[in-house]
Amino acid sequence: MPRAAIRRLPILLALPALVLGIGLLPAGPASAQGHHGHHGLARDLGHADPAAVGLSAERLERLDAGMQRMVDEGKLAGVVTMLARNGKIAFVDSVGVQDVESETPMAADSIFLIYSMTKPITATALMILYEEGKWQIDEPVSNFIPEFADLRVHAGEYADGSPVHEAATSSMTMRELLTHSGGLDYGFDNHPVARAYREKGVLDADAPLQDMIDKLGALPLRSQPGTEWFYSISVDVQGYLVEKLSGQPFDEFLLERIFEPLGMVDTAFFVPAGDVDRAARIHQDGDEGLELADNEVRTLPPAGPSGGGGLYSTAGDYMRFMQMLLNGGELGGARVLSPRSVEIMRTNHLLPGPLSTRPAGRGFSFGFEVVTDAAAAGEAYADGTYRWGGAAGTWFWIDPETDLAFVGMIQHRGSAVGEVQSISRNFVYGALTR
Repeated sequence: MPRAAIRRLPILLALPALVLGIGLLPAGPASAQGHHGHHGLARDLGHADPAAVGLSAERLERLDAGMQRMVDEGKLAGVVTMLARNGKIAFVDSVGVQDVESETPMAADSIFLIYSMTKPITATALMILYEEGKWQIDEPVSNFIPEFADLRVHAGEYADGSPVHEAATSSMTMRELLTHSGGLDYGFDNHPVARAYREKGVLDADAPLQDMIDKLGALPLRSQPGTEWFYSISVDVQGYLVEKLSGQPFDEFLLERIFEPLGMVDTAFFVPAGDVDRAARIHQDGDEGLELADNEVRTLPPAGPSGGGGLYSTAGDYMRFMQMLLNGGELGGARVLSPRSVEIMRTNHLLPGPLSTRPAGRGFSFGFEVVTDAAAAGEAYADGTYRWGGAAGTWFWIDPETDLAFVGMIQHRGSAVGEVQSISRNFVYGALTR
């Protein structure tokens, strides 16, 4: 496979930000952490020599080589990786191709369907409305969605196979909705509630979000609210709430309150027709190597934008979103959230007891998995790191302790996803020198 033209670190640091698709904003007033970080550098995602931000350029070559090896071994078609430290871009890398048929080289501004990396952006939108006093953390969701007022809960099956439903013992709260512990399902496995989600077509990008709510209001919960962590359609419901609480279409709210202020110029629920040639395609493992999965790039806005998984973005755009959070809610003079709201978002909200169903050392916050005990989690992350990924392999993490943000972009379904995500952590943390 041909390599992307833009690759080596020293070359990348000399390139203007515009070439990389990062679209830097002019420096503005100080953030809550100070417009300049501990080392006197503006936290604006300008480019810095790795040594200036406590990274070894020589050791970062392992990250470059590791991504290239994944491509050379035919495990991935292409990868874009980006690393920021102390508010500065210290590494950008593009290897491989956007798709194995056209062999278009992967580039730093290639566009990816980020699936569940949409979720933290949706949670951010809801937190903007939290700051405006529109909702409270332990308030019943039914205060805003009356269709959720008298939900039933799946409680097994009768001898003839018909379902047993019981009344909910408590009303789903906003905290539970935000942490996947409200009893909702996603419709992916063989549980009776999951099957009902599929039969009713609960997730349908071609239908308005109200249609999803109407269907959910008539279906049982998978479990009693507050008793189980179960990855679910919760964040699509959050997208509906953004519409309800703001009085604006969900996609317009994101554009006006997050994407435009942060300069996220390539992030949307569709790819404009003129940019389709920049869109990487999803791959899977075939009998004779990598092949394109059965997917099309969406070129028109959906009727029901998915807060749980509908956005397209670039590495540079997503880095702007992450750095805003790492800066305490601000980037380039644009304040999206207060520092306290960011702190609430990245705090583990799963209480001990029945909700301790996450893997060891990992909790869940408003939009992210959060590392509560790095040793127990068995990863290189520092405690307090918050992260997530997407169904086509995209991944990111934000590490406040070491003031570091990393995003990796691929379009792949298969075992290589876990491998590339794991080795990226080894390479990044192995390059830290202070």
